Amino acid sequence: MVKKLLSVLGGEAVSPPPVWLMRQAGRYLPEYRALRANAKDFVAFCLNPEQATEVTLQPVRRFGLDAAILFADILLVPHALGQKLWFAEGEGPRLEPVRARAAISGLHYDSARLEPVMQTIRNVRAAMAADARMADATLIGFAGAPWTVASYMIEGKGGTDHETIRALAWKEPESFALLMDILVDATSRYLIAQGDAGAEALQLFESWAGTVPAGLFEVAVLKPTARIVANVKAAHPGLPVIGFPRAAGSWLARYAAETGIDGVGVDQMTDIGAIMLDNPKIALQGNLDPVLLLAGGDAMRGEAARIVESMRGRPFIFNLGHGVMQPTPPEHVADLIAAIRTT
Repeated sequence: MVKKLLSVLGGEAVSPPPVWLMRQAGRYLPEYRALRANAKDFVAFCLNPEQATEVTLQPVRRFGLDAAILFADILLVPHALGQKLWFAEGEGPRLEPVRARAAISGLHYDSARLEPVMQTIRNVRAAMAADARMADATLIGFAGAPWTVASYMIEGKGGTDHETIRALAWKEPESFALLMDILVDATSRYLIAQGDAGAEALQLFESWAGTVPAGLFEVAVLKPTARIVANVKAAHPGLPVIGFPRAAGSWLARYAAETGIDGVGVDQMTDIGAIMLDNPKIALQGNLDPVLLLAGGDAMRGEAARIVESMRGRPFIFNLGHGVMQPTPPEHVADLIAAIRTT
């Protein structure tokens, strides 16, 4: 029997829809915080297969979700490319900025640095197969998409206005193209290895799609994503790929049509029920406001029901419009999942 989420990514409408949540494994869970307290630092935490396996499985065990998403970080690819990466407590990721052409040329992908991630995937698949509570859940691997990862690599951190990367893309198109090529190759190799290790679906996080100027969207988002998907499909023809171009707005239809993805994630600022795609077999995923999950109650349940009803009869995966917020009570997550499964 095909797993529920994989059926949807194959173009089927399923009722009630499968559900998983971005950042479902993380700081809102007390069991995560207990494990994280014993880790040396966040990079080491992600690259410890035993700990990363446990974190990946925690929300699936607790809530009975239809998917586990690999516990890792989108900035492990720059780490594998040789860029210095660290996480400042309370401030988020920091990287030693790569901006000069020579520095970009000096980036080389070392797959051995990410072998612990592949061991985590193997561990998770084995654990899920051995536990009847999780046997029907799908394991999703992931990576950051090139524009988003490049933004961190060039800006040196998140939370910026992205002026530096935009300036590079406009003023030094050859240097920008070189960085995109490097990231397309590294990301493709990383995702193919995840498929080799046992990932059953993949997601590309284009978290900063909303910062891309219209004149750059094709070269910064559409073409790099299409190349990665083509590379993955060449190695694993049956491995579905979800793209999440956050805040892409009017670009969503072109993104779905031109990248080769099997599903497209939608943020909470977009009316998911109003999206019409050329290919009705492409699944839509989303898009409850994470603030509603934080608040819980009737407002959350009512909006979740509205979203499900608006997508009835279409291939649809219930998710958030972005990630679970740190202060979210786990009880609200359980309540949301129960509400979805009784719609």
